[in-house]
Amino acid sequence: MNRIAPKAHWENVYGSKAENEVSWFQEKPATSLEFIEHCGGGPDVPIIDIGGGESRLVDRLLDAGYRDIAVLDVSENALSYTKKRLNARSALVEWITADVTRWTPARTYRLWHDRAVFHFLTDPLERAAYLAALLKGVASGGCVVISTFALEGPEKCSGLPVMRYSAQSLAAELGPQLELVETRSEPHTTPWHSQQHFQFSRFKRR
Repeated sequence: MNRIAPKAHWENVYGSKAENEVSWFQEKPATSLEFIEHCGGGPDVPIIDIGGGESRLVDRLLDAGYRDIAVLDVSENALSYTKKRLNARSALVEWITADVTRWTPARTYRLWHDRAVFHFLTDPLERAAYLAALLKGVASGGCVVISTFALEGPEKCSGLPVMRYSAQSLAAELGPQLELVETRSEPHTTPWHSQQHFQFSRFKRR
């Protein structure tokens, strides 16, 4: 059976569904914002949102006064939608169309945020490539916030298999260069009122 390339899959998802027709939609990404605030550093810290797509996180960060924001996603459709939603404010954001597992950061960031990319990486080589990009893209002492499906979360999302993690198993997967600082379980209510269990974990880059 031919496997749909990840980029083609996500271009189709974002090209065929409205923003609130995907399970991961959040009007306000409250836990992400709280964990980012816990990272400290104020509005001038360089932030990158991995798999930001159509997420409202970038809107809320701009509302909060953050001034150095990058959003990376494999889907040009998703990023185009978000740029249109932000209108003139889109010029304040660095937009990166890339597969994070095939991307080499051109700079370092103080804060790396990923709400739901890592759990789609079912191949160990993909996870290793992701970690290589993270370690190159986050300065020593920087903050990493990663959310994945929790152990009791779904086994598939958007028709694709996923990995499920506890904070401890995620920390073990990421390795000793990232120190687990904070974690929280969170039930996410989808637009059709079902629940998906996530875990959020905050790490410090050693």
